[in-house]
Amino acid sequence: QVQLVESGGGLVQAGGSLRLSCVVSGWSLRFAPMGWYRQLPGKQREWVADITTGPNPTTYADSMKGRVTISRDNAKNTVYLEMHNLRPEDTGVYYCNRMGPLDSLWPWGQGTQVTVSS
Repeated sequence: QVQLVESGGGLVQAGGSLRLSCVVSGWSLRFAPMGWYRQLPGKQREWVADITTGPNPTTYADSMKGRVTISRDNAKNTVYLEMHNLRPEDTGVYYCNRMGPLDSLWPWGQGTQVTVSS
């Protein structure tokens, strides 16, 4: 069974940075398109960024474009999300998962809490 373990969240001031990690076990990331998602307070989970294995591998949501970078280390089976210039409205729980139709997603991990103070 695939397990996702996110980490790296925390409390930062507005304008600060964080680097999130997602370790995947039970599946090789070598050929898996992966994404980061977030759930803001009172809202549904939303897509933030994804990374594939193709020639133009990364895509970002407009809300975070220019402030985040997604990357992967296939040898470590880990996906990262570097976030800069964080805003209070970025506060929420961040998750990773594979990219694909909803019924193809792996069981969600516990996520990692990001809190940005003003």
